[in-house]
This record gives sequence, structure tokens and C-alpha cells, in this order.
Amino acid sequence: MNKVWLGLLIGGVLGIFDGLTAWFTPDARAQLLTIVIGSSIKGLIAGVLIGYFAKKVNSLPLGVVFGLGIGLVLAFAVAAMPQPGGKHYYFEIMLPGGIVGMIVGYATQRFGESSLRTH
Repeated sequence: MNKVWLGLLIGGVLGIFDGLTAWFTPDARAQLLTIVIGSSIKGLIAGVLIGYFAKKVNSLPLGVVFGLGIGLVLAFAVAAMPQPGGKHYYFEIMLPGGIVGMIVGYATQRFGESSLRTH
């Protein structure tokens, strides 16, 4: 599968699980559906960006590091928004976001089909 499409697919699926980790924060349980939808969109965006990077740069270590960076940046953008009561959940949002980015970075580099074909 093309690296961008693979990133999109894996990012979207893992985004769902990323959002479901909000269940472990009792204050966030009331907004779980909204969080899962938002995390899925964040995962799709990360997947496309990471997949595009994997398409251009064929390096497993760089793919994982880039995935971590994208995951953390997108998660930070969400975590910086104050939640009801003015709270911020940086650790709770950024940890799973960074892990998702690393997994997508690894998967797109390892399992994605390179656009360069050899005959």
C-alpha cells in the first residue's frame, strides 16, 4: 500500500484508540465521543503528514522520530486548549499522541510501498 494511504489508515485507526485513552481521565469521560472524533481527525492528519514524509525520506529511524515529532506537535495543539474548569491535560494528551506518531512513522517506513520501483 502507498505510504501516504497507509499512514492515513493507521493514523485514523490509532486515533480512535488515542481518543479512547481519555476514559482513564475521569473528568474527560463525559466528553468521550467528542474526544474520540477529534483524536481520529488528529490521527488522520498525522498519518498523511507522516506518510508523505515516509514517501520522500526512506529511513526507519528518521520516520519514527518524525512521527514522534508530528504526534507531539498535534497533541500539544490540542492540550494547549483549556478544558472546562481551565485545566490542561498535557501529559494525558501528549503521551498517547506521541506514541501514535511513532507507530505510524514505523509502520509507514517498514510496511509502506515505496514509490521507487526497481525492475
